Formats: sequence, structure tokens, C-alpha cells
Amino acid sequence: MAVRSMVLASVFEPLIDVFGPVLVSLHGVIGGSWGWSIIALTIVVRALLLPLAFKQTRSMHKLQRAAPQVKAIQNEHRGDKRRQQQEILKVYRENEINPFASFLPFLAQIPVFIGLYYTLRTRLREDICPGLQAAFRHTYAASHHIPLHQAAGHTVACHGLNGSSWLFIHDLTNTATGLTLLVLIALYLGTQLASSLMMQAPTIEPTRRRIMLLLPLVFVIFIINFPAGLVLYWITTNTWTIGQQWIIRRTIGPVEPVTPAAPGLSPGGRDGARAAAGANGGASGGGGGLPVLAAATP
Repeated sequence: MAVRSMVLASVFEPLIDVFGPVLVSLHGVIGGSWGWSIIALTIVVRALLLPLAFKQTRSMHKLQRAAPQVKAIQNEHRGDKRRQQQEILKVYRENEINPFASFLPFLAQIPVFIGLYYTLRTRLREDICPGLQAAFRHTYAASHHIPLHQAAGHTVACHGLNGSSWLFIHDLTNTATGLTLLVLIALYLGTQLASSLMMQAPTIEPTRRRIMLLLPLVFVIFIINFPAGLVLYWITTNTWTIGQQWIIRRTIGPVEPVTPAAPGLSPGGRDGARAAAGANGGASGGGGGLPVLAAATP
């Protein structure tokens, strides 16, 4: 397990080299707990991604406006999937729609997420408590009967030393436990669900809506093994998404609802309408938190 962590850390070393110094620089300005530096890093990242967020919302609007055309094409060519795809792509070109634009904010946050994960587990521990890391490496090398230089990549949690604690979190570089973990999970679920609801299109199918709301529960399994500082980043980016969507809706306006289909649609037409609504709902979720993939989300 330790060897695998070292290999992965070396693979993502370029990301650590980028976000490690940024986090250290922010801490040099802010001081105090490293938790405030993580929050500041989140704000900087999300502020830089604002142009993508506006582009995402405009793309959602275009998809909504083109939905009646897409439904008509799906109904007309329901027996010819190739022709259906060609006609839909033609509509996208005519309306200057990029169906993948909704996922750009999510994709842009992946390097930050990975970089912060390994920074918290390696480089930041060295910056916060170097003495503890040096002592741990000597102990690790002796217990594993290896030269000291081979233990260089192994670190241990800082246990609240030198600003590694934040409010109710005892150690940002380590996984949370007990009441701290329960509070973090509650904050994560609350902010994730709220941000997911803010990102959803009004036409999303009830079944798809339920799935998107249940996904955060699935990711609880993963976040319990993340450093508490990474969960703090997650909660902060979800909170940003909530405020960001409120501002964007007031600036650009709400997503336009799809024009209801005419009565008497054939079964194929109803399937097409459901497919189009599902596509629009899916495209609406790219800017929120990272764990729900494009359903929320960092």
C-alpha cells in the first residue's frame, strides 16, 4: 500500500509542484490554520473558472432551446439511429451548441483535486511538521530494515501541529474520525445536494433527478478515506457553486423550459422526448462538486 502511494505520488509530482507552492504562498499571506489556505485556494480556483461557468450556463440554454427540434428528429428518424445522429449534430452546428461545454468546469477541477490530495499527504506534511517526518522516517527505515534514503517518500499525519488543525478538524493532513467525520459528511451531503439541485435543468426526468440526488451518498464511501483538508476543499467548492448559480441565474436568467410536446405523440416520440430531456438534465450538472462527476459539480 505504501509503495503504491509512493508510485502514484511520483506520477502526480508535477501537480504537487504546482499546487504545493500555491498553497504555501497563500498560507504565507493568510497565516494561522492551513484550513484557511485551503479555502482561499478553492476560491482562487473557482474564480478562475468563472468564464467556463458562464459558458456552461449559456450552453445549457442553447440545449434547452434546441430540445424541441431534437425531439422532432428523434421521432422522425427513430428507426435510423445513424440519420438521427447526423440530423441532431446538424442542429447543434446550426445553433453553435457544444454539448460537452457543460462538463468543462468539472474537468478543469480534476487536476486541482488530485494535486491537493497528494500535496496534503506528502509535501504539506513536510512543510507543517518536518521534525515529526524526520523522526518517522528513521523509525520506518529501522522497522523495515531499509536505508534511510529509501524511506524519504513516507510521511505521517501531523496530529494538529503548526496549524494543521482547523476549527473542529484536528488534522487536515489526515483522515477524519469520530464526530469530526460525521460533521464533515453532513456538511458534504448538504452542500452537494444543494449544489446539485441548483445545477439541474427544470426538464430533468424524475428518475434521473432521484439518481443524481442519491449519488452523493455513494461517494461518502470514498471521502471517509480522504484527508480532511480535501473534504474541506470539496465542501467549499460546493458552497461556491450554490452562490455562483444564484448569481448566474440572476445575470443570465433561468434555463428556459422545453416547449411541451404536442398531444398524441407516438411511443417513439415520447421516447425521443424523454431522451432529450434526459440529455438536457445530464448536461446541466457539470459545474458543481467533483464527486458527483458531472451531476453536481467542483
